[in-house]
Amino acid sequence: MIQAVTFDVTGTLIHCPRLGAIYAEVLGRHGIAVSPQEAGRLVRLVWQELACLADPARDRFGSHPEGARGFWQRFLERIAEHLEAPVPSRFAAAELFHRFGTPAAWEVYPEVPEVLAALKAQGLRLGVISNWDERLPALLDGLGIGFLFDAVVVSSEVGVEKPHRQIFARALARLEVSPAAALHVGDSALEDVEGAIAAGMEAVWLDRGGRREGKGRIGGIRDLSALPQRWAVSPVLH
Repeated sequence: MIQAVTFDVTGTLIHCPRLGAIYAEVLGRHGIAVSPQEAGRLVRLVWQELACLADPARDRFGSHPEGARGFWQRFLERIAEHLEAPVPSRFAAAELFHRFGTPAAWEVYPEVPEVLAALKAQGLRLGVISNWDERLPALLDGLGIGFLFDAVVVSSEVGVEKPHRQIFARALARLEVSPAAALHVGDSALEDVEGAIAAGMEAVWLDRGGRREGKGRIGGIRDLSALPQRWAVSPVLH
């Protein structure tokens, strides 16, 4: 019987609908012209570039000599390199760091509060496991869903990233459940699904875009109601 459900955050519980627009606005104010569409494309591209270089055994935020702020400064510099633009000032990076740490930059997917509350009412322990920096707990509080979680575990705190087993183990310890009694939900096949399974948990692949079909995939967290009865999370979601 499942006693706890853990979730990825970005793309699973929350999203940033104005991602490109915020980058374009801030960069434009600091002398680098870019369209919102191109800014959004480059943000996703650079994230993938840096993810390919990252070692899951070393959190990318905490392992940077200047911490999370240093990582995001380098992130912005790489965007500028793609644009063949001058190195952005630290003021630009600081503004973006602040903006994306505030609720105004993010939206909670509409069904999330209801589903989390229903799972909580059933007696399940809820947690977050995310490759994020230290801003995440306060951000979730600001978005009005932080109180629903019994544990929020971020990579910058643990020192490793998903899919590393240790970040899942840290969350399970805080939730006081065994791996076999926990289900993880996330939108990355590698970081979330493979990582959780390797840690001994059950896992569900969240595919909000409906790009794929198959066993173990859902299109939204409300679809947890369609999971096998042995996972025992369905009654409150009907």
